[in-house]
Amino acid sequence: MLAEFSVIEGAYLRDILDQPQALQNTLASLELSTALRSIAGKFRDGGFRTVVLTGMGSSFHALHPTHLALVDQGFAPMTLETGELVHYMKPLFDPKTLIVAVSQSGQSAEIVRLLEVNQQRATVIGVTNTPDSQLAKWAEAVVLTRAGSESSVSCKTYVTALMALEWLVAILCSRDRPTFREDIKRACPLVDAYLAGWKSHVQRFAELLSGIENLFLVGRGASLAAVGCGALIIKESDHFPAEGMSSACFRHGPFEMLSKKNFVLVFAGDEQTRDLNLRLLDDIRQQGGRAELIGEQASPPCNLPPSPKWFRPILEILPVQMVTLALAAQLGREPGRFELASKITTRE
Repeated sequence: MLAEFSVIEGAYLRDILDQPQALQNTLASLELSTALRSIAGKFRDGGFRTVVLTGMGSSFHALHPTHLALVDQGFAPMTLETGELVHYMKPLFDPKTLIVAVSQSGQSAEIVRLLEVNQQRATVIGVTNTPDSQLAKWAEAVVLTRAGSESSVSCKTYVTALMALEWLVAILCSRDRPTFREDIKRACPLVDAYLAGWKSHVQRFAELLSGIENLFLVGRGASLAAVGCGALIIKESDHFPAEGMSSACFRHGPFEMLSKKNFVLVFAGDEQTRDLNLRLLDDIRQQGGRAELIGEQASPPCNLPPSPKWFRPILEILPVQMVTLALAAQLGREPGRFELASKITTRE
């Protein structure tokens, strides 16, 4: 039994366990508005010269699967942190630009700056969890998530944003929306099934991560969403060093840091690069490093059930959330309790 198991049983854990309900609520509320229908038609007719996907923090990382999905459909989006976009790329604020801006609060400092700089020149689709936010008020079209209130670190707002963005891709690219909804209904229980075993997951991760000083998360393709968001929430939740990067990038330098004090979580990811990720896992272990695979071929608590390809990024963040709880239990600190930061970043 974990020495400080009770310290993790607070608001952050309740938010994590509320994710299945948040996904169902978001699915039930997704609507094709007149404004979004009009923008989607213009998008498919080539009415936009540039497509910009933007956000900060976990909202930024959630955009990576969207970027890949649009590329797969023949488009060439740009994915940019909002803090860089508003100060260094102002020529992109143009009537021929479509901006998809993701912000859970809809009122973070960078999003407010974006709306001020844009002055309604570029067309903005806002994806937010806050219907009365500045983003929701000033965007030409809004996709609302229904995650409900969240105590601190992004969890249910992150997974609902992933769902909403996949639905937005279906709208923009004229996919079969009824089929998409049915796929979601079948996939959502997978989240509930994984979280049902949260206590054993946390216990096992506490054993696996015993004695580590640094944590790396690596993957390819759509898994980079969980890699980036995962490293962020570990630092945020636990004040613990974590770095996310592509599996290829890990070989270009950080591989030299392999030791018993450093741990690597390798995401198996999509089929086209899965063998490369498995090879990296083997190479890490052969060099005496500590690593575990997250994916359908993994062992508990890292194993994920088979799911539609687009749903995998939602499942991939769940083991990382368990890691945040396990590290907090080891450290004897309440996970997700902010000491220096706040839920909404209001200063640039």
